[in-house]
Amino acid sequence: MTNFKLTIQYDGMRFSGWQKQGNTDNTIQGKIENILSKMTGEEIEIHGSGRTDAGVHAIKQIANFKTNATLSETDIRDYINQYLPLDIRILSVEKADNRFHARLNAKGKHYRYTIDNGEVANVFERKYMTRLTENYDIEAMKKAAVYLIGEHDFKSFCDNKRMKKSTIRRISDIQINNSDGIITIDFYGNGFLYHMVRILTGTLLMVGTHELSCDDIPDIIEKKSRDAAGFTAPPQGLCLVEVDY
Repeated sequence: MTNFKLTIQYDGMRFSGWQKQGNTDNTIQGKIENILSKMTGEEIEIHGSGRTDAGVHAIKQIANFKTNATLSETDIRDYINQYLPLDIRILSVEKADNRFHARLNAKGKHYRYTIDNGEVANVFERKYMTRLTENYDIEAMKKAAVYLIGEHDFKSFCDNKRMKKSTIRRISDIQINNSDGIITIDFYGNGFLYHMVRILTGTLLMVGTHELSCDDIPDIIEKKSRDAAGFTAPPQGLCLVEVDY
């Protein structure tokens, strides 16, 4: 069998997330698998680097699949793109080592959360930013972010209350910038829990409005309780930027 690596870009606004589901065919994974199965005549399963939620976007999502069909990388890319909706594109297809697995081999991920904080709402990028009009203390947010960097138990920042696996993750960097009313928060880490980036964002934003203080962050981590952390930021401002291997 040949193992193929896919680089995928999508606008997640109208989809029910990455992961295929039994009650809907409106997922990124489901759309791509259906087309590949028809192309190869096999039942194809693709493995993504991770699951993005409904409404979340991706610039470079990575996935892989195996097939016995004899196909070129260009043929696969062009065929899938021909039948995919225009808000999902396969950017590239590459042959990979047979042991390559998009999720298991991922070493790090970069997510970006974007907030439209200008005096007037942005018309053209509104689907990819969350509109918030509060006056945020960016310096306080940066100070709070320092407490989140490193290896911690991020159970307080996970919306899956039935999570049985380890909730320990490592965040290597958080960068916060405000340029002409556009606030970006970039998260770099070895992995993220369910809604983790969105909860981290909501918590930092509450520091920015002084509803929480920078010094509250260690206590929130220590409590290991979802109730201790901030709100879950809306999905449309979140984008998976890149996956490292």
